[in-house]
Amino acid sequence: MSTLHAPLVTPRPVLRSLSIDNRLAYLFFAVAYVFGHGLNALTFGGGTVIPGWLSWVMLGLGFIAGTIASTVSAMRAQKSLVGTELITSRMLGMAWVAGFTGLFFVITGLSLSSGDPQLQLLLWPTGSALVVGLIYVAEGAVRRDPLHYSLGTFLTVLGGVALMLPAPLTLLVMAAGGGGAYILAIFLAPRRQYPNYPVL
Repeated sequence: MSTLHAPLVTPRPVLRSLSIDNRLAYLFFAVAYVFGHGLNALTFGGGTVIPGWLSWVMLGLGFIAGTIASTVSAMRAQKSLVGTELITSRMLGMAWVAGFTGLFFVITGLSLSSGDPQLQLLLWPTGSALVVGLIYVAEGAVRRDPLHYSLGTFLTVLGGVALMLPAPLTLLVMAAGGGGAYILAIFLAPRRQYPNYPVL
């Protein structure tokens, strides 16, 4: 008499999509790109009634506010994480410090070696887009967030392409491209769902 044995089935691990509301952060970063880089493009080389310090104020305020909003959202989401998920989230947070610390030394070194202090005006927006974009790609992959991943991919490519253009045009492309991408992300983010789903 034969005995039927049920096949041994290994349960598939379930991946959780980490829900983080980045809309407020996207808004502040859009302001930084549009008004910060946009005004920098208009005041590049002088010859305008717009004070040069205004662009840096808008840029600084936008990035500071966006960073704070991103940090608050990430910390709220971390409350539901444990074990390796929490460690991964914290390591992604430290990537911001490492990325911009390295970028500071690279830009400072290039400016000193070239003897052109205005080089920083072009390297900071494009270099920042590269660093932010790559971190967004990593965050999007870990959190299984296609919107965040796509935004990071676009910013990474935008930073590289813009650097190949003439100086004022570099800043205009960063303002229009980066600001436009963040504004689009604001409208797309509320429509997305963050379900738990199994590995297929």
